[in-house]
Amino acid sequence: MPLRIQQDVKEIEGVLNEILNTLRPPVGRCRLLSSGFNPGHALNITEDISGHKECLACGNCVDICPILVREPSRREKTEQRTSMALESIVGEDCDLCDACILACPQVDTTIKNYVVNHRMIEVMSRLEKRIGDEDEPDLDLFLEEALSQA
Repeated sequence: MPLRIQQDVKEIEGVLNEILNTLRPPVGRCRLLSSGFNPGHALNITEDISGHKECLACGNCVDICPILVREPSRREKTEQRTSMALESIVGEDCDLCDACILACPQVDTTIKNYVVNHRMIEVMSRLEKRIGDEDEPDLDLFLEEALSQA
Protein backbone atom coordinates (compact mmCIF):
# COMPACT_ATOMS: atom_id res chain seq x y z
CA MET A 1 0.00 0.00 0.00
CA PRO A 2 1.51 3.35 -1.03
CA LEU A 3 1.91 6.20 1.40
CA ARG A 4 -1.14 8.28 2.27
CA ILE A 5 0.28 11.37 0.61
CA GLN A 6 0.58 10.20 -2.97
CA GLN A 7 2.00 11.67 -6.13
CA ASP A 8 -0.14 14.43 -7.66
CA VAL A 9 -0.67 13.19 -11.20
CA LYS A 10 -1.00 16.73 -12.54
CA GLU A 11 2.63 17.33 -11.59
CA ILE A 12 3.88 14.22 -13.40
CA GLU A 13 1.32 13.86 -16.19
CA GLY A 14 3.78 14.60 -19.01
CA VAL A 15 6.32 12.05 -17.79
CA LEU A 16 3.58 9.55 -16.97
CA ASN A 17 2.12 9.74 -20.48
CA GLU A 18 5.57 9.31 -21.98
CA ILE A 19 6.06 6.17 -19.86
CA LEU A 20 2.61 4.83 -20.75
CA ASN A 21 3.26 5.38 -24.47
CA THR A 22 6.63 3.60 -24.45
CA LEU A 23 6.47 0.13 -25.94
CA ARG A 24 7.67 -1.71 -22.79
CA PRO A 25 5.94 -2.80 -19.58
CA PRO A 26 5.47 0.45 -17.61
CA VAL A 27 5.08 -0.92 -14.09
CA GLY A 28 8.68 -0.39 -12.93
CA ARG A 29 8.78 3.24 -14.01
CA CYS A 30 5.32 3.93 -12.56
CA ARG A 31 6.47 2.41 -9.28
CA LEU A 32 9.43 4.83 -9.24
CA LEU A 33 7.06 7.75 -9.78
CA SER A 34 5.01 6.61 -6.80
CA SER A 35 5.37 7.74 -3.19
CA GLY A 36 6.77 4.54 -1.71
CA PHE A 37 5.43 1.98 0.75
CA ASN A 38 3.29 2.88 3.76
CA PRO A 39 4.64 2.03 7.24
CA GLY A 40 1.41 0.08 7.87
CA HIS A 41 1.94 -2.30 4.96
CA ALA A 42 0.65 -5.88 5.16
CA LEU A 43 3.83 -7.70 4.18
CA ASN A 44 5.25 -10.11 6.71
CA ILE A 45 8.87 -8.95 6.81
CA THR A 46 11.02 -7.75 9.67
CA GLU A 47 12.76 -4.79 8.06
CA ASP A 48 11.19 -1.35 7.76
CA ILE A 49 10.60 -0.68 4.08
CA SER A 50 8.36 2.36 4.47
CA GLY A 51 9.03 4.88 1.76
CA HIS A 52 10.96 2.40 -0.40
CA LYS A 53 10.20 2.23 -4.10
CA GLU A 54 12.23 -0.77 -5.21
CA CYS A 55 10.40 -3.82 -6.49
CA LEU A 56 9.35 -6.31 -3.81
CA ALA A 57 9.22 -9.19 -6.33
CA CYS A 58 5.62 -10.07 -5.46
CA GLY A 59 5.14 -11.27 -9.04
CA ASN A 60 1.73 -9.67 -9.52
CA CYS A 61 2.84 -7.95 -12.73
CA VAL A 62 4.31 -11.18 -14.11
CA ASP A 63 1.16 -13.15 -13.27
CA ILE A 64 -1.22 -10.66 -14.92
CA CYS A 65 0.75 -9.98 -18.13
CA PRO A 66 -1.26 -11.19 -21.16
CA ILE A 67 1.92 -11.72 -23.18
CA LEU A 68 3.17 -14.23 -20.61
CA VAL A 69 -0.26 -15.89 -20.47
CA ARG A 70 -0.22 -16.34 -24.26
CA GLU A 71 3.45 -17.32 -24.36
CA PRO A 72 4.31 -19.07 -21.08
CA SER A 73 7.62 -20.30 -22.51
CA ARG A 74 8.98 -16.77 -22.02
CA ARG A 75 8.86 -17.35 -18.26
CA GLU A 76 11.56 -20.00 -18.65
CA LYS A 77 14.12 -17.25 -19.28
CA THR A 78 14.23 -16.34 -15.58
CA GLU A 79 12.78 -17.39 -12.26
CA GLN A 80 12.67 -13.79 -11.05
CA ARG A 81 9.25 -12.29 -10.48
CA THR A 82 10.19 -8.61 -10.60
CA SER A 83 9.13 -5.70 -12.76
CA MET A 84 12.65 -5.68 -14.24
CA ALA A 85 12.28 -9.36 -15.22
CA LEU A 86 8.90 -8.55 -16.77
CA GLU A 87 10.43 -5.75 -18.79
CA SER A 88 13.28 -8.02 -19.92
CA ILE A 89 11.16 -10.97 -21.03
CA VAL A 90 8.32 -8.98 -22.60
CA GLY A 91 10.25 -6.01 -23.98
CA GLU A 92 8.81 -4.26 -27.01
CA ASP A 93 6.15 -6.96 -27.45
CA CYS A 94 4.19 -5.26 -24.65
CA ASP A 95 0.44 -4.93 -25.38
CA LEU A 96 0.37 -1.62 -23.47
CA CYS A 97 -2.67 -2.93 -21.60
CA ASP A 98 -1.44 -1.40 -18.31
CA ALA A 99 -2.60 -4.43 -16.30
CA CYS A 100 0.81 -4.62 -14.62
CA ILE A 101 0.38 -1.11 -13.24
CA LEU A 102 -3.01 -1.94 -11.78
CA ALA A 103 -1.68 -5.17 -10.21
CA CYS A 104 1.38 -3.61 -8.53
CA PRO A 105 0.91 -2.88 -4.81
CA GLN A 106 3.57 -0.16 -4.95
CA VAL A 107 2.03 2.04 -7.63
CA ASP A 108 0.16 4.98 -6.14
CA THR A 109 -3.62 4.84 -6.34
CA THR A 110 -3.57 8.27 -7.99
CA ILE A 111 -1.54 6.82 -10.88
CA LYS A 112 -3.83 3.79 -11.11
CA ASN A 113 -6.89 6.07 -11.17
CA TYR A 114 -5.28 8.12 -13.95
CA VAL A 115 -4.66 4.96 -15.98
CA VAL A 116 -8.25 3.75 -15.52
CA ASN A 117 -9.89 7.13 -16.12
CA HIS A 118 -7.68 8.46 -18.92
CA ARG A 119 -6.10 5.48 -20.66
CA MET A 120 -8.46 2.49 -20.56
CA ILE A 121 -10.58 3.70 -23.48
CA GLU A 122 -7.45 3.75 -25.65
CA VAL A 123 -6.37 0.33 -24.37
CA MET A 124 -9.77 -1.24 -24.99
CA SER A 125 -10.03 0.20 -28.51
CA ARG A 126 -6.53 -1.10 -29.34
CA LEU A 127 -7.40 -4.57 -28.09
CA GLU A 128 -10.79 -4.50 -29.81
CA LYS A 129 -9.08 -4.00 -33.17
CA ARG A 130 -7.10 -7.19 -32.55
CA ILE A 131 -10.19 -9.28 -31.77
CA GLY A 132 -10.92 -11.37 -34.85
CA ASP A 133 -7.28 -11.25 -35.93
CA GLU A 134 -6.24 -14.82 -36.79
CA ASP A 135 -2.88 -14.21 -35.08
CA GLU A 136 -4.64 -13.47 -31.78
CA PRO A 137 -6.94 -16.45 -31.09
CA ASP A 138 -6.61 -16.00 -27.32
CA LEU A 139 -8.33 -12.61 -27.49
CA ASP A 140 -11.30 -14.21 -29.29
CA LEU A 141 -11.46 -16.98 -26.69
CA PHE A 142 -11.23 -14.43 -23.86
CA LEU A 143 -14.10 -12.42 -25.38
CA GLU A 144 -16.25 -15.54 -25.85
CA GLU A 145 -15.66 -16.62 -22.23
CA ALA A 146 -16.42 -13.14 -20.91
CA LEU A 147 -19.67 -12.93 -22.88
CA SER A 148 -20.79 -16.42 -21.88
CA GLN A 149 -20.38 -15.53 -18.18
CA ALA A 150 -22.34 -12.28 -18.48
